[in-house]
Amino acid sequence: MTSGSVDLQLKLQAAADQARQAAAAAGVVVTQLSTAQQAMDAAELLHRIWNPDGQGETPMEPGLLVALEHAGNYVGGAYAGDELIGVTVGFFGAPQASLMHSHIAGVAAHAVGTGVGAAMKLDQRTWCLQRGVRTMEWTFDPLIARNAGFNLNRLGARFTEYLPHFYGEMRDGTNAGQGSDRALITWDLLQMAPRSSAEPELLLLLRPDDDGAPLRYAQGNDIAEAVGAAGVVGLQIPADIPAMRQSQPELSAQWRTALRETMHPLMQAGWQVHGIRNGTYLLGR
Repeated sequence: MTSGSVDLQLKLQAAADQARQAAAAAGVVVTQLSTAQQAMDAAELLHRIWNPDGQGETPMEPGLLVALEHAGNYVGGAYAGDELIGVTVGFFGAPQASLMHSHIAGVAAHAVGTGVGAAMKLDQRTWCLQRGVRTMEWTFDPLIARNAGFNLNRLGARFTEYLPHFYGEMRDGTNAGQGSDRALITWDLLQMAPRSSAEPELLLLLRPDDDGAPLRYAQGNDIAEAVGAAGVVGLQIPADIPAMRQSQPELSAQWRTALRETMHPLMQAGWQVHGIRNGTYLLGR
């Protein structure tokens, strides 16, 4: 056995150990969902997560979950005892890409913040590595700071693209009327640790004003001129956009526009997201 294959085996074992430890810490068992009843339970849970008021489209139908799992894709669930409290679904990309696209992940409201999401993502990572898949991608709402922190800081994944209006008009209870801009995340599954958390000096281009509304240093075609020779720029977002959507939907919609019109042109001009610190995205050239 070569030194390279030994190193790979050690990384695979470390990934599996991390997944087991995360599941134990969260008090769940993560397993593949392979029966019609499990698919029904998973679809119902996803519907409750995305439609807390009971109104809106369900994000995934049971039959689609059955078909995806039967075709060899990842359909995982997290159980606390007999209760299904989390679901993650991913499917493979183009054959030559050796890539899994993780389409949806949700955790029951009473279990948010308990580590269930991390346990599912690390299980999905191990599942992929065992099948020779080395890269995973997914999208998330870049306005949700806690998800950004998990993806960029906890996992060490990369924010590779800003996707305006990615899903078009969404009709579930969580996203209706709020636009569907998404960040594309790319995760090297053999990367074992997050990147540096050094605090750089930065030019703050976006932040909340005293009333919580977005305050922009510059916008549109003026952004390139405004950043000048700055090495790092910061885009600060609200701490809790989901709560703002419930209490101030018009204000949260303003934040969608403000982030799109600031971050998207920067990334198109070659700036890259290096991380997020205290709710502020850090972008470098």
